[in-house]
Amino acid sequence: MLTARFEALRAGGRRALVCYATAGHPDPERSVALWQGLEAAGADVLEVGVPFSDPMADGPVGQASSQMALSHGVHLDAVLELVARAHLGIPVVLFSYLNPVMAAGAGVLQRAADAGVHGILITDLPVGSDPAREAWLGEGPLDFVRLVAPTTPAERMQEIAKHGRGFVYLISRLGVTGMHDELPPELPQTIAALRGVCTLPICVGFGISTPAHARTVGALADGIVVGSAIVRAAGESVDAAVTLARTLRSALDERRA
Repeated sequence: MLTARFEALRAGGRRALVCYATAGHPDPERSVALWQGLEAAGADVLEVGVPFSDPMADGPVGQASSQMALSHGVHLDAVLELVARAHLGIPVVLFSYLNPVMAAGAGVLQRAADAGVHGILITDLPVGSDPAREAWLGEGPLDFVRLVAPTTPAERMQEIAKHGRGFVYLISRLGVTGMHDELPPELPQTIAALRGVCTLPICVGFGISTPAHARTVGALADGIVVGSAIVRAAGESVDAAVTLARTLRSALDERRA
């Protein structure tokens, strides 16, 4: 489903809006309403964050949302139940650390697919770090989305892309997730370098939070990933997060005008 979504976007000259939301935040009921609202606002892909007790790559907003979700008892199988309840018509990608996935047992990938998940992204499993687990993920029913850091050499970018499916998630800057006023000045060069060795769609995340960011990155990449800004807005209200998604969708679509 991810491949079909990106092919349709490319045929229409559009860029993907990938929205991240922590499952169970602000609470399970509003989490489902948020996901449905993001789809209605024009999100092309939903990244569902699996709450984890030690989210090292997350900034303060992400960490707080994960702790809130855990306080509601939302663990991986509860995440899958929420996905099934949401009945979304857009691709869903699980965004998780390795520990919760391994703790859920060998059948978790099929359970996820049965619930309506289409892809999986593991934040702490670099290419080559654990070939057996990478093979398990790569050969499973979900598209295995891989991360590329801005400091990754071109040869390793090519290796990462070769082992991924669906799209490649390009981290715009080093450090943890969070909102920033300015995009990294070297981002265009990083996207161009990855484009030169990768045939998968490229979506850029970490720090993308404003319509201006969306317009700039949308002119260079195949999509944007918006996380902390959506999560922070969802902490205010579902409507605030949905409104933000609509403004980002409009900004991405301006390039077609």
